[in-house]
Amino acid sequence: MPPRTPTARRRRPSGGTDRSERGIDDNSLGGPEGNARLTGMTAAVLLVLLAAEGLTLLQVHSLITPHVVIGMVLVPFVAVKMASTSWRMAKYYLGSPPYLARGAPPLLLRLLGPVVVLATVAVFASGIALLLVPHSWRSSMFFLHKVTFVLWFGAMAVHVLGHVLDTSKLAPADFVARTRSQVRGAGARLWALAASLVVGILLAVAMAPTIGPWVATGGRGG
Repeated sequence: MPPRTPTARRRRPSGGTDRSERGIDDNSLGGPEGNARLTGMTAAVLLVLLAAEGLTLLQVHSLITPHVVIGMVLVPFVAVKMASTSWRMAKYYLGSPPYLARGAPPLLLRLLGPVVVLATVAVFASGIALLLVPHSWRSSMFFLHKVTFVLWFGAMAVHVLGHVLDTSKLAPADFVARTRSQVRGAGARLWALAASLVVGILLAVAMAPTIGPWVATGGRGG
């Protein structure tokens, strides 16, 4: 009998990809379209919460409690939005074919992106720190909070206007039966929003006890 030769590995057809090559984002979370839907849904929630937060600024001294509570609820949604947009840009610049095919935002919005991220982090970090730092630091922290808010508001205005049409189309897609099934991962995206809400409420509950003592010791300081 002739010697047995090793069985050749089965070759995939040219151009084919297996599950490990395609990656979890393309297989189970909908790839770039799923990423876009998550970004759009999160952006819509942020617009509602930010509008409510903006209303508290009209009488922030008397509405400091809802101002802080809404601000803390915003934190996980902001984190999800940053994560989804950062993932898209990372995949795009690393040359992922599905993300290259979808394309990137206009150049102005891409250049503005880092400014929005840095200003957002600065606004939220300074606002949270304002409740926690010693009284002697509060004036400086409040000044930083105001300055970064002005920068953030200007950058966000352009950012929102540049994405408002996409957001209006993407935000309801996973809630409508006809479009929900078109892209995989709808359940995971909805769970991400639900988890963000739960985490935000827990953060608000954790920070709420600091408001009374903060006001009692002079609020934002001298």
